[in-house]
Amino acid sequence: MAWNRARTKYPVGEQSALDWSFAAMVETIDRLPRVKEWDGARAITVIGEAVWWVTIVDATMVRYHPDAYDQVLARASDREVIEHTLGGLRFVRNHMGHDVDHVDFVKAARRRGSSTEHVATWTWRRLPCPEVGTLPARAQEWELDRYQAYQDQLADRPVGEAFSRARTFLAQAAAAATAESELPMPAS
Repeated sequence: MAWNRARTKYPVGEQSALDWSFAAMVETIDRLPRVKEWDGARAITVIGEAVWWVTIVDATMVRYHPDAYDQVLARASDREVIEHTLGGLRFVRNHMGHDVDHVDFVKAARRRGSSTEHVATWTWRRLPCPEVGTLPARAQEWELDRYQAYQDQLADRPVGEAFSRARTFLAQAAAAATAESELPMPAS
């Protein structure tokens, strides 16, 4: 309970799903630089958790705060990059542990003699196009769009870059949603 109180503005029992999931996302992303390359199993776990929490916060924003989300996205100078980063992370979430092993998504940024590199410096791997032939047409399009977003904004780039970009955008969208919810209701 102390953790909840320290990270949310609501008393226990009154906190919103957005506040709770946002706090968990931030805590997980903040762990990335503390996990060292030599701890491979823990590194993969933290990356998987970060993917999960980013996509949970993103989905919460889209579902429950679409106006705030869309307004912040519309003002972003790098809107397409943000959209593709989040789409790429959705692709990872949907495939991690199903048809692609967690370790197949990332590779360590190994340098000769270095055991101090942290997980945020790892890079996303390029992946082959997923088999979509058995999916309905709409699902094929959705899957291929997310795959292309992954290839465009995640593949061959540092893991930390995607999480940093997602965190920044989602923090702005969450702040806009909070401000929106604090507006007085119009008199009827």
